[in-house]
Amino acid sequence: MPGGLDPTEEYDGSVTVRLLDDSSGTREIQCSSFCAAIETVEEHQYSVTVAKIIDRDDNVVFTSADMDIDDWKTEWEHAKRSLSVDVDEYDCPYDDIACFADNLCVQCKMDKVQSQYRA
Repeated sequence: MPGGLDPTEEYDGSVTVRLLDDSSGTREIQCSSFCAAIETVEEHQYSVTVAKIIDRDDNVVFTSADMDIDDWKTEWEHAKRSLSVDVDEYDCPYDDIACFADNLCVQCKMDKVQSQYRA
């Protein structure tokens, strides 16, 4: 890519969009990235019964029957951004594996608020 950045996400067609339609059956579209898969789902979501995004490990990561693609896209972008940022190590006193310095669990948030009123 002259004058720009190289793509950060290439999967050589290992991300699959599976379109299921009651009348025409199932169709699979190979995509080179999650961005391309999201665009494909957005393009076809109203013309099929269910659209799914399947990752390179054959895990279904999105199903239109369960969630709106725009909501999933927002969550995916947030997760992608979180992975690309260096986060300070944080040891949750409640052993919550999803608790990070920039995204505290509910108990740690409550502790933080309570400590503001004690001071």
